[in-house]
Amino acid sequence: MIDLKLLRTSPAEVRAALARRGDSALTRLLDELEALDMKRRTLTAQLDQLKAERNEAAKADARLVKQHGKLPPAIVEQRRAHGLRINALESELRNIESVLAAKSLYVPNLPLPEVPDGDESHNKIMREWGTPRPTGDGCVPHWELGERLGILDLARGAKVAGSGFPVFVGAGARLARALINLMLDLHTREHGYVEVEPPFVVKRDTMQGTGQVPKFEDDAYKTAPDELFLVPTAEVPLTNLHRDEILDGAALPLAYTAYTPCFRREAGAAGKDTRGLLRVHQFDKVELVRFCRAEDSPAEHEELTGHAEEVLRRLELPYRVTLLAAGDLGFASAKTYDLEAWAPGVGQWLEVSSSSTFTDFQARRAGIRCRPHPGERPEFVHTLNASGVALPRTIAALLETRQQPDGSVTVPLALIPYLGTDRIVPPGGA
Repeated sequence: MIDLKLLRTSPAEVRAALARRGDSALTRLLDELEALDMKRRTLTAQLDQLKAERNEAAKADARLVKQHGKLPPAIVEQRRAHGLRINALESELRNIESVLAAKSLYVPNLPLPEVPDGDESHNKIMREWGTPRPTGDGCVPHWELGERLGILDLARGAKVAGSGFPVFVGAGARLARALINLMLDLHTREHGYVEVEPPFVVKRDTMQGTGQVPKFEDDAYKTAPDELFLVPTAEVPLTNLHRDEILDGAALPLAYTAYTPCFRREAGAAGKDTRGLLRVHQFDKVELVRFCRAEDSPAEHEELTGHAEEVLRRLELPYRVTLLAAGDLGFASAKTYDLEAWAPGVGQWLEVSSSSTFTDFQARRAGIRCRPHPGERPEFVHTLNASGVALPRTIAALLETRQQPDGSVTVPLALIPYLGTDRIVPPGGA
């Protein structure tokens, strides 16, 4: 959530930062927020004056009652009118504060200065790892390979739930489970994360705390009549574990990891990358969430990104790290690195993880603070998260990169103990 005090004291800086996102509608929204904030401060000052006058009048009234036993009717009427004026202004102030709070939820985070200007065409490749396998060379797309191997059944998934709900079968299901266990073990045993099994449905306040609603409510699946949201990512329940809490600054950073299925309508992406596993409505993901103090946030973001990268290195997948430009940032993000694995069968770099710092944006929405030292004033924490990593595109890149001339797929060394084999073979294969 935007810091209204910052907008009030440094409006030009806030407007310039948000203009980098390339959304012209934000200018009008900021105009409305500034006008509402000015009205709120004016009303607050008026109320403070009226209440001070009421307090002074009460002292005078006490003296009159002591002298005359009661107040004159004219004074009583004055006090009644004064009280009604206060009630009316308080009601108006509550309405303005309600509108101000609601509109503030639609303002995205401010991009950090080091984020490049421009749209996605200005994203900056920071580094690469591994040697991408050339396209062609007998490579087929993962959806063809998965069908030949008998591990991916898109047609039956569509029959059961509709397009975008894949079914993994046999070795495919075991592959998904093996990947999840490998990631959770890596992050808990080597990277120091605490594993959590959170609810797979959350309340509206929880979705609002991380920025999914109200702006992106059309992308969410929700239940009726209790209006619980199916999690779009474990970032949502993990971040909200500490909603409305004051953390011990000495205990920071806190680091959590969780596996959840994720559910997204992808309402704004109709017809885009719909083949195979490139864009689905339900998928598995291992998530990483960190809480830290503001001064530690840049270093924490680099460390977090490294933890996600290590998954891809263990899977021996060539990848690249891309710094997103301001116009390509997510709503709540101040800075994001995308991790993209190479998929030779489709000839694309596939995003398998986004590693983001949200500065204090989510913490303001969710009320997450820390007390740096005993007796000191609480301050908002910084929150960060990364996929560590998402399965569908990782599986796509894995199958396409490691496919063999005989139709089999070799298994990375680190995954063999989890899958129990070094090769996935077609039905009837050796």
